[in-house]
Order: sequence, then C-alpha cells, then structure tokens
Amino acid sequence: MRGSITLALLFLAGAAAPAWAQDKTEISLSRFFGACEADYGSVTDVAQAHGECGIITALINKFNAESRDVHVKVDIVEWPGYDQLTARLRSGEAPTISVMHESVISDYASRGLLEPLDDGLKAAGVDTADFTDAARTGVTKDGKVYALPFDTHTWLWHINMNLFKQAGLVAADGKPILPKSPDELLAQAKQFREKTGKPYFVQALANEQANYTRTLYTLLYQQNSDFFADPTKINLQTPEAKNAVTLFKAIYDDGDTTKDQDYAAATAGFAQGDGGVYIMGTWLIDSYTQEAAKASGALSGGYAVMPFPQLYGNPKVWADGHSWVVPKADLDDAHRKAAFEVLKFLWDNDFEWARTGHLPVRKSVAASQSFLDLLHRSDIVSLTKDGTALPQAVKRQFGLQSIIQEEFTAAVQGGKSIDQALADAESRCNELLANAK
Repeated sequence: MRGSITLALLFLAGAAAPAWAQDKTEISLSRFFGACEADYGSVTDVAQAHGECGIITALINKFNAESRDVHVKVDIVEWPGYDQLTARLRSGEAPTISVMHESVISDYASRGLLEPLDDGLKAAGVDTADFTDAARTGVTKDGKVYALPFDTHTWLWHINMNLFKQAGLVAADGKPILPKSPDELLAQAKQFREKTGKPYFVQALANEQANYTRTLYTLLYQQNSDFFADPTKINLQTPEAKNAVTLFKAIYDDGDTTKDQDYAAATAGFAQGDGGVYIMGTWLIDSYTQEAAKASGALSGGYAVMPFPQLYGNPKVWADGHSWVVPKADLDDAHRKAAFEVLKFLWDNDFEWARTGHLPVRKSVAASQSFLDLLHRSDIVSLTKDGTALPQAVKRQFGLQSIIQEEFTAAVQGGKSIDQALADAESRCNELLANAK
C-alpha cells in the first residue's frame, strides 16, 4: 500500500512539474547553516527572515522567485561539510556552487579543485575593488580570487548587561566596563562571581573543535606573536602562548566559567542568564538581539556585544569568513553563466546577510548608514579591519584547530602541564603540516 501511494505521488509530481524544470537552467548550491524549511520555506521577503538559516533560505527563495533563467537547487549539508564535498569531487558530481570557509580555500585551490573567479566575477558585475581588506585576503591565493566572499566572522564578547549592572561593571555611558589586561580580567571575574553568584564566562567547552583555538590565536595576535612566520610550521612554545593558556586555566580553576557545556547548551545557557560573557562569534548577534527585544528573559533590554577586549594592546582578533566557490567541473556556458548570476545576486545582498551579525565583505556596505544603524554594529565595525585570518598559505587549518583545541583543553583541565600541552600541540600541528599536499 505504501509503495502504491508513493508511486502515485511521484506520478502526480511529474505531471505537475513546475515551469522552471523545462524553461530554466538548474544549478546546485551546497551549503550548511542548518535547515529551517518549516519557518522560512516559502519566505521571499528577506527582511522578514532572521538568523543564518532563515536569511540564506529566504535569499535563495527570492532568487528563484525572481530569476527568469536560473533555478537553484539547494543541497544542505552538516557543518562543515568538507568530507561530503571531497567525496562529490572525487565522484565527478560536485555542486555548481559550494559554501567554503576562507581558511579551507588553500587546501582545495592548491590541488586545482576550484575555479579561479576573477574573470567571471568581473563579467558578472562584481566590483572586487569593493572587497574589504579581510575579505580580499581570505579569498585570494597566489594573486587569484578563488571565491566570492560572503562575510567575515570573528571572535566577540556577547555580554549580559543585566548581570553586568548587578556586578557593578557598567560605565556611566551605559557601556560595559571591559578589562584591559589579564589581571583586570581575573579581578572582574572575581567581582562578578561575588556580586551575582554566577561565573563571569559562558563557554562551549565540551565536544568543541575550535573555541579555545580561536581565543589562542586572538591572544597571540594581541601580543604581536608571529607564530606562523613560516606558513608550513607553527611556533607555540613561546611566552605569548603560555600567557594565553595560563590565563584561561586560571579562569577554569577559579570557577569563573561554565563547564561541560557543548555549543548548543552554552548558546542557550547564555540566553538564560548562566553567566555574564559568552565568548563566541558574530553569527549569534541577530538571535540574541531578538532575545533582548522580548518582554521577559535574562537578556531582556540588556544585551551588548563587543570585540574581544585588548588584553595585551594589539586590537587584532581571530577571523575567518564564509565564501562561495565554484568547484572544478565541466560546466557548459549556460551553467557557468547561471553560477555567476547567483554569485552576483549574493554579492548584491551583502547587507541582508550582514544582518545575521557577520561583518560585510563590501567596503561600501560596511561604511553605509544602513549597516551602522543596525543594533550593535557601530561597536564592532572596527573588526572589518582588525579581524585577522591566518596566512592564506597555511593549509589544514581545520585540522590545526582541532589539535590545538584538544591540547589547550588538556592544559586548562589539568590533563597535562601547560608546557607539555604546547609542545605536543606544536609537534602534532607541524606533523600535519609536513604531510599536507
């Protein structure tokens, strides 16, 4: 009976095939950012969408509704999706367009798996001179542009201002009082705990692949450590690296952070008032802004977001970016033209994507009043300049993140001495890099 119903439905679906199936060029677009068809499956007004999933879903819906010649078929993959992409490349069934972290571009471009996009973007009307510095660095390798930048995302402090007020850590102008040194940070954390009975930090520490790594990179930048002077080797047995790990071990040992929370638990926990500061990225700004607008809740009327404080002076902060690549494939002229039409559409909607909290990749958008009028953006727009990625020539960046995260965690939680953890992290990372092709 079930089979008969399925066949009948397939027959009806074929009989009622939409017009685009015959009249439009179909291309595939592979992305992560989650699935939210129940909420946004039919939304074409992007202004009504919120969050990464909602906005990208509405954007593609809008494109499909308005394009006369092209239809985008979306393939949603689990983050980060590179195992699936590699498998599809090997099978000769690569998507026409795929989302890719800028930190991963070097791995694929160096093996000839990505199309250079300079000529195609120019022909489509994308002005690459409008790329922000962070975006240009992220998508360029050996002088060629291998991706359309979509955003710059970086490391922030999401702040519960209601708890900061309770702790006496709000200035007369209403801004949070942020530490300017490691000692000030530890003193604030103690004051916060004594005044509120809660830990200063909410952190996602369980089953994590990158959080401590991003914090380490940030604190190394702030101390002017050239830890990747040679992009084929990392140097972590340094006073600067030890300073960073020592600081976060003290935070952990003093009970100034939540523990045993994974990303989902920590993200929800901050919204519920588990602590004062959530160290996490730009992608949560829109969601927490929506929480703060509610009449009740831990963040109601009391949410702020700031760049990671300058604990050592230099304002640089870890950054990466989402981008769109065209995997190498035998595309005919119609499909190639369609791919660049989609890329141009995404470029034209840089402002809409920036509503997620991610930073724009267009200098014109970052400087626009429309962007600066969005809540909190004037507080973080400096990150379009201060957000700093690893050198583009560094390969296996996701693998490096996992190794450093594991060793940093072992040091913080007492499984290893700090010196041993840093030595092991350096050795393991350099072994990975030595075998990178």
